[in-house]
Amino acid sequence: MLAGYKRAANILKKELPSAPAKAGALASEAPHDATLRPSPEHGKIQLSYTPEKAEADLIAALDAAEPAAADAVAGEDFEAAMAALATLRAPIDAFFDSVTVNDPDADKRAARLALLARVRDAVHNVADFSKIEG
Repeated sequence: MLAGYKRAANILKKELPSAPAKAGALASEAPHDATLRPSPEHGKIQLSYTPEKAEADLIAALDAAEPAAADAVAGEDFEAAMAALATLRAPIDAFFDSVTVNDPDADKRAARLALLARVRDAVHNVADFSKIEG
């Protein structure tokens, strides 16, 4: 999980050095042709294209892990919060193995960067993994 988080954070740092920290704000920085529209749920966007399987799997995993981790943190059950984040490991690995984040299509690239911001933010809601060395 740490490797996937660090890879996502490093890509975001490199590609969007002055971008807002939250995924919902990132969506508003996307191309202004309305291909990325914020959904009612914080941090989630509606795609203007059909995502690749690994991309869709990561979105679904985040949709499940984010609220589970948030509920666990609210209940001060940090072991359960980390367990919720752990469910993201395989989808993150598959995403990085088969999806091109910096796609030539600007809409895909913006959506994928927003997805990586969601990963980073989900982790930061539980713990600051940027402080972990290794």
